[in-house]
Amino acid sequence: MMSKIKWHRSDSIGSTNTYLRELGGGDPDYDYEVAVADFQTAGRGQKGNTWESEQGKNLLFSILAHPHNINVREQFYISEAIALAVSDSVIDAAGPEYAPYFSVKWSNDIYYKDYKMAGILIENTLQGDRIMDTVVGVGLDVNQEMFLSDAPNPVSLKNITGKDYDRDKLLADIIDRFIGYMELSEQQRHKVDKLYRERLYRREGYHKFRDANGCFEACIEGIQPNGCLMLQTIDGEHRVYEFKQVQFILPGK
Repeated sequence: MMSKIKWHRSDSIGSTNTYLRELGGGDPDYDYEVAVADFQTAGRGQKGNTWESEQGKNLLFSILAHPHNINVREQFYISEAIALAVSDSVIDAAGPEYAPYFSVKWSNDIYYKDYKMAGILIENTLQGDRIMDTVVGVGLDVNQEMFLSDAPNPVSLKNITGKDYDRDKLLADIIDRFIGYMELSEQQRHKVDKLYRERLYRREGYHKFRDANGCFEACIEGIQPNGCLMLQTIDGEHRVYEFKQVQFILPGK
């Protein structure tokens, strides 16, 4: 059965995530609700970071979903679903010649080579060990050509290909793919895990990282069900990190 989607569109909004969270669970007649804006005055990223976006150039949207069959310990499936949906869509939009250069940087940033194209913020409403509602916010650089903030490595689809893109078409594709991955995660979660791991940024070889104790070289061993990153240092030490406990050191940094 086809999912019912309720759309909320705005020229300008404080935050699409905040807007959907304030709906208090949303409209029970719909499976998903999507808030999309041309501009956010209070857009947020992980840990309070901001997202630079030129008005009318990019995609700024949030999705309200009700993943009742995913418990708190499995919430990383939501992150995998949206990361795969966005990366699938931008790969198709850019074209096959660019596909090898797209990846998902743990936990869910979308990268082109060593440049960040999209950031994702997920906020869950819990009831016991169940996730009642989730709000998934996405900022995706589409048609913006110049970035003025001090963000270290932004890039847009237009920067990559030189083409302008229909944002509504791209958004519809992402939503369709997200719903598909959410449904797949409830039925065959191992497939979603496998696809996510195959698309990980720096999934092969040793690379530079930084944690509270300083810089080190390690390879990615995998991702735990709760989303923690497993690394093995060049000296053979096994380490596990939660979100924001470790940083990828980008080239030239």
